[in-house]
Amino acid sequence: MDLAYLREHPHHLPTFLTHQRIRETPVAGGSICASSRLTFDTGESVFAKSLEGAPSDFFAAEANGLRWLREAGAVPVPEVIAELPGMLALEWVEQTEPEQEAAERLGRELAALHRAGAPAFGADWPGYIGSLPLANEPSPGPWPGWFAANRLAPYLRMSVDNGSLSNADAARIDQIIENIDGCAGEAGDEPPARIHGDLWPGNLLWSGSRVWLVDPAAHGGHRETDLALLSLFGSAPYSDRILHAYDEAWPLAAGWRERVPLHQLYLLLVHTALFGGAYRSSVLAAARAVGF
Repeated sequence: MDLAYLREHPHHLPTFLTHQRIRETPVAGGSICASSRLTFDTGESVFAKSLEGAPSDFFAAEANGLRWLREAGAVPVPEVIAELPGMLALEWVEQTEPEQEAAERLGRELAALHRAGAPAFGADWPGYIGSLPLANEPSPGPWPGWFAANRLAPYLRMSVDNGSLSNADAARIDQIIENIDGCAGEAGDEPPARIHGDLWPGNLLWSGSRVWLVDPAAHGGHRETDLALLSLFGSAPYSDRILHAYDEAWPLAAGWRERVPLHQLYLLLVHTALFGGAYRSSVLAAARAVGF
């Protein structure tokens, strides 16, 4: 069993994990899936993630997103080695300390990725964000109404249903949804960009002079969404250099900094839907920053 054999026979991986000498080393970081490094006798490794009881299309969604991002040839994305109903095996990326040069390169490469575009808002496959379904039915847009209906409203309703947000909280977010065209400003007319869709700093792998993208919720969306998520939950290293390099490569529409909370509200609502009321204050802070 080696990497070449696994590429040719990916569905044999569970059998080989049971019967062959493959060193399995747990990898920390994932809150949804169990992750590990699988090392063969040849010394080659892959990254594997699994989820017991995963929906049949759960890992297919991630694999589709990885392949779609990788097709753009713009930013490093791990190769999908094996896509199985309960497991995904990916190219192993050796991590190093973040470097400013890599950050600036990432900014330029993200601009190229987004410029690769998408045929519509959404995607050609059912999506997931964490373990939650992500509405991906393709739409011609325009973006503001699509974003409100598919990226804000569903997770707002889930967050109220699970008790993370009150009806009064929901009324504040509903005001944003009702006024989404004004919130989006002049950037609302941009065509679909090819975006990662869950680009918080934990989904960046720093490796030498490059930064790799992992764990996507990839779809045709607004490029500002990816950039806004980079500053969530601690902010990416050298985030100012990433944004400066991006803006040089593909200038952003006026007022983009004021729209950051609008884009972040999507992932914050996902967190109240998934993890509960601990993220309520962050949701409400983002809503206040939007102006509601």
